[in-house]
Amino acid sequence: MAEHRLDFASPPDDVTAVHEFLARVWGTEPSVGPEDRMAFELALVELASNVVEHAAGDARIACSLALAVRDGGLEARLTDDGRPAAVDPSAAELPDASAESGRGLALVGMVVDELRYAREGETNTWTVRRLIR
Repeated sequence: MAEHRLDFASPPDDVTAVHEFLARVWGTEPSVGPEDRMAFELALVELASNVVEHAAGDARIACSLALAVRDGGLEARLTDDGRPAAVDPSAAELPDASAESGRGLALVGMVVDELRYAREGETNTWTVRRLIR
């Protein structure tokens, strides 16, 4: 089992930091195939984008992304010190085609096997898991 970690803050960082982090991770994890990489990266980038956009508001937000590659699966935990999320990830659904936003959590839920959110004290924690196909 290998674990990887990225700490970032927005501003100045944005989802580019997550893309770069994942590129480094995938370079050290040849057992994770392209389909699983693409799906998990989509999930993590979308989740990080939502956190930066919605949890930060006008303030700086500190985030930590921990990713574990285990036999048979990927697990990531994204924590932040932003505002509490006002959504239930298990109820996320795609909006109609004319909607300009609101697809993020639904997309994440479509490409992972588990998506959870918890607020503990002043910290938001998002957990995602995907079985390696």
